[in-house]
Amino acid sequence: MSSSHQHGPKFVAGSPRQVAVVGGGMVGLATAWFLQEAGVQITVYERDSVGAGASWGNAGWLTPALTVPLPEPAVLRYGLRAVFSPRSPVYVPLRADATLLRFLTGFVGHSTARRWRAGMAAYGPLNERALEAFDVLAAAGVPAVTHPARPFLACFRRERETERLCAELEAIRDAGQDVRGHPITGWRARAMEPALTDQVGAAVQISGQRYLHPPEFVRSLALAVRSRGGELVEGVGVVDLQHAGDGISVVTSTGERQRHDAVVLATGAELGRLAGRFGVRQPVQAGRGYSFSVPVERMPCGPLYFPAQRVACTPLGGRLRVAGMMEFRRHGAPLDPRRITAIVDAVRPFLTGVDLDDRRNEWVGSRPCTPDGLPLAGVTASPRVFVAGGHGMWGIALGPITGQLIAQAVLKGEASPELAPFDPLR
Repeated sequence: MSSSHQHGPKFVAGSPRQVAVVGGGMVGLATAWFLQEAGVQITVYERDSVGAGASWGNAGWLTPALTVPLPEPAVLRYGLRAVFSPRSPVYVPLRADATLLRFLTGFVGHSTARRWRAGMAAYGPLNERALEAFDVLAAAGVPAVTHPARPFLACFRRERETERLCAELEAIRDAGQDVRGHPITGWRARAMEPALTDQVGAAVQISGQRYLHPPEFVRSLALAVRSRGGELVEGVGVVDLQHAGDGISVVTSTGERQRHDAVVLATGAELGRLAGRFGVRQPVQAGRGYSFSVPVERMPCGPLYFPAQRVACTPLGGRLRVAGMMEFRRHGAPLDPRRITAIVDAVRPFLTGVDLDDRRNEWVGSRPCTPDGLPLAGVTASPRVFVAGGHGMWGIALGPITGQLIAQAVLKGEASPELAPFDPLR
C-alpha cells in the first residue's frame, strides 16, 4: 500500500487556503476534515443542523462487499405494476415530473449487466480503501467508533434464493475486489442469530464488513472539525455562488457574502441546484429511504439483511434500527406511512423477540441518486467549485474515502485516477 493511501492530503504551493464546504452530512464533514489535515481553513455551511439529512437515518453499514451501482438487471424484472405500488421495495409514485422521467429513463438504460460491470469496476478502488479511511479518522482522534459486523447475514426463505447474491459476490470478485462470503443453512443462521425465525431457510454470511451509529458518528466528526478550528455555520442555507476575483463568494440565505478560495458542494439530493450552473448536467434524484427503531429481547450480534424485501436491520445503541425501501419521490415530501407499514409487514415473518409495533424515530430521508448509479465527485467547469455527492445509499460507507480524494483534488487542482469514473461533467 502506497504512502499516499495511508495519510491525508498534502498541501501544495498555491493551493486554496480558505475553503467552504456546503453540506454538513458525512461526505461534507469528511471532506472538511481531510482538508484540515493540510492546514486549510474550513467553513461548513449547513441549512439545518449537521447530520440532519440522509446521513441521520442511514442503516450505518460499512459494507464494501455490497457497495455496488444501484441500476442493475434485477430492476428490469420488477415490472411497471410493481414499481407503482406503495408496498413495493422500489416505488415510483405516478406524477408529472420531467426531471424524474429523465432520471428514470437513464436509470433503466443503465440497468444492464454490461453497465453494471463497468460501474462495479469504477467502485472497486473506492471500496478497497473505504474502511481504511475510517481507520485514518480513528487514528487521528475522531472519537466515534466503527464495529466489526460479526456476523453479517443476508437472509432468505429458501436456499435457491441465495444464488443471486452469491453470483453478485462472484462478479464483484471478478472485478478485482476482495470479497469473502458463503451460503449457510437456515439452521446455522438461526443458531448464530436467535432473533431469526424458522422462516429464514438459508443465508449468506459475508466477512470483513463493519457498521456504525450514523448520528453519533456524524456528530463526532463535526466536533472534530470544530475542534481543529473549523467554522460550522448551521441553520443557514447557501443560495448562490459567485466568482469574485481570485476567489468565489458564498451567498447565504441571510444575505451575507463570504469569500473563499474554493467551494465543495456536498448538498445531497439538492446537488443540482447549485452545481448545475457549473456544468453538472447529471440529474440527481431523491431516492428516499425509511427507517425507525424498535426494542428487542436480545440484540443481534451484527447487521441482518433481507435482500428480497430490501430491508436492513442494524444494532444501534439499545434498539434495533430497521431501514429500507427506495422511493423515487420529490425531496422534502412528507413521510408516507404506507411505506413504514410495508417495511414492517415485509420483515415481521423473519424476526422474533422484536417489537415492530413499538416504533420510534420514524424517518424518511433523501438519498442522492444518479441515473448511472455512480457518484459525482471532482472539479466542475469552474476550477474553484468541486462537487462530492450522488452516492445513493452509500454516502456513509464512502463518505470518508470520498472526502480524502476530494481534498486531494482541491489541493492539487486535479483529480486522482480513482475519481475519473465519477467526473461530475460526464
